[in-house]
Amino acid sequence: MSGASLWQVASFTALAALVATGLMLVPGVGLAWLLARRRFPGKAIVETLISLPLVIPPVATGLLLLWTFGRRGPVGSLLERVGVEVMFTPAAVVLAMSVMGLPLLVRNARTGFEQVTRRYEQMAETLGAGPWRVFTTVTLPLASRSILAGALLGFSRALGEFGATMVVAGSIPGRTRTLAVGIYSATEAGHDSEAVALLVVSVAIAFGAVLASNRLAEAR
Repeated sequence: MSGASLWQVASFTALAALVATGLMLVPGVGLAWLLARRRFPGKAIVETLISLPLVIPPVATGLLLLWTFGRRGPVGSLLERVGVEVMFTPAAVVLAMSVMGLPLLVRNARTGFEQVTRRYEQMAETLGAGPWRVFTTVTLPLASRSILAGALLGFSRALGEFGATMVVAGSIPGRTRTLAVGIYSATEAGHDSEAVALLVVSVAIAFGAVLASNRLAEAR
């Protein structure tokens, strides 16, 4: 693999993982706060559905996404009417990464919200702050380290995503090929040196993200 090709795969993977992390951040933080602070019917089911991608085979998650966002799926058919195609495009890579990384973000952010001392929130309420202001100025800053640690773990999981990505995006060179998919394709084709180069880059990026996440977790 040439240096240019390696850089293209690595940069595409990192960019897709960053976009996926950005997409999962708002719903992930919202779900984490909801699970940490509220009791509601079906809460156990919501918790289970969020954690499901962690325990079922990634290929199974990919199939579910394919059935949902494919041309004949409930969401895919609606998107096709407005000229939007998801499957086997870069958008499918981001979708798979988001779904696989979300549970890690939610778990860490939920822990952060549960560790926030409620007394600080009550003091802000006493001073006249509304719920949204309390959340943005007190709760969110106090839980920010856990949220950031969860985002880094979600990014790391997105970076290494393989099974679901293969199902919904395939391995199209220059279009949907990620580091994980590239390692598999190179190994299958017997291009060991190419696989090693991709592996080194993948490990280096993931190591940095996980190390930063662990440092943040220790600082809590």
